[in-house]
This record gives sequence, structure tokens and C-alpha cells, in this order.
Amino acid sequence: MKDEHQKLSKRNGDASYQDLVAKGYLTGAILNYIALLGWSPKGEREIFTVEELTHEFDLSGISKSPAIFDPEKLKYINAEYIRALSHDEFRQHAMPFIRKAVRRDDVDFDILCDVLQPRTEFFSDIPDKLSFIDERPDIDPELYSSKKFKTNAETARPALEASLKVLEGLDDYSVESIHSSLLALVESMGVKNGWILGPLRVAVSGVQVTPGGAVELIAALGKEETLSRIRSALAAL
Repeated sequence: MKDEHQKLSKRNGDASYQDLVAKGYLTGAILNYIALLGWSPKGEREIFTVEELTHEFDLSGISKSPAIFDPEKLKYINAEYIRALSHDEFRQHAMPFIRKAVRRDDVDFDILCDVLQPRTEFFSDIPDKLSFIDERPDIDPELYSSKKFKTNAETARPALEASLKVLEGLDDYSVESIHSSLLALVESMGVKNGWILGPLRVAVSGVQVTPGGAVELIAALGKEETLSRIRSALAAL
């Protein structure tokens, strides 16, 4: 076990235990994966705590075939471990990686952690997901286009103008308050949710893929930054 702990494979990239931990893999997930190298538990279950592994392990499950390091399976197990963490445990592990991308302090890190946790396979992929938090990039007008919601740069203007008016008058910037206020706007305008929320997500992030939707991003960024980004986006249309 010690040798495998230090060097998981000599066939696929020489992944060491230390390298995986530095990349943001959880120790429990690594040990879970190592246990499955050359051993098959009874039944379909593959995710175990270390304590559970000590009870489940049976020599009859050992395979005669040589074990091959499968990075995708390790990633899957790690993602399952991450999802099982409490909010506080996830935040403790994630913050060093969040801080590699986010230097500002005027954001709600709890909300960022809430949206990141179900979307994180290993912690080192977090910084790329948050590249827009400190400074939103210039917006490609094509990002406003959606065939599903029938939106484009032209429809984005009235959507953002209406949203800006609602958000300017809002004092409570909790996820719940923002969500209910924007859905009320959607209903009053007789449009689909994405017709309003899609352009908003683009306006505040400037990127195609974000962890969480417009509501969560607005709540995390706060009122002042959100309004500034929407006004800037409108000025660029």
C-alpha cells in the first residue's frame, strides 16, 4: 500500500500521491481509489470511507490482472467525496484555490462555495471557474445569443434595462430575494426565465460558462459591483 500510496502508476503519467494532493484531490478519495486497484468489492458500490473499506475488504475480491491507473475513475471518486463534504469542510479545502483567482474581499465566499461544490471534481480546477470575479472581461455580443430563449444582443438591452431597474431598488441581495424579484419581473413581462436571466449572467460575468446562474453570481458580487457591471454592459451594447 505504501508504494502505491507514493507512486500510483508507472503507465499513465507517474501520478504521485503528493502531486494529487497538491492538485486538490482528497486523501480519502485517493485511498478509496487505491483500494479498488486490483480489488472488486461485492455489489455495485465503489465509494467507501477508510473505515468502511476495512470492513468490506475481502481477499476473494482481488483480481489476478495487473492494475491500471484510470485518472477518470479517480476524478469521479474525488468528485463524490467533495460532494459529501459539509459546507464548512468544502470551504476550508476550497479557499486556498479560490484565492488564487479572487483577490478582492467584497464578495460572498459562502455563495461561491455553494455553487462550486457540486461542480468541482478536484480543487485545482476552481481558479479557472472564477477568472471573471475580480475583473469581468469585455463581453462578446454573441454570448447574448440563445436559440432556446430567443435572445441576442438586441433583446439583451430591454432585458438588462428592466433588470437594472429592479436590482437598483433592491436592498436585500440574498439569493432568495434576488430570485423572487427577478422571477416577478419575468412574470410581469410575460417572457421565459432565460430571456432575463441569460443576458444578466453574461452581463455580470462576461464569460460563456459560469459556476451558478445569474442569481447566485449577483448575490455573490453584491449590489454595487452588480449594478456597475450591468451599466457597463448596457453602455457597450
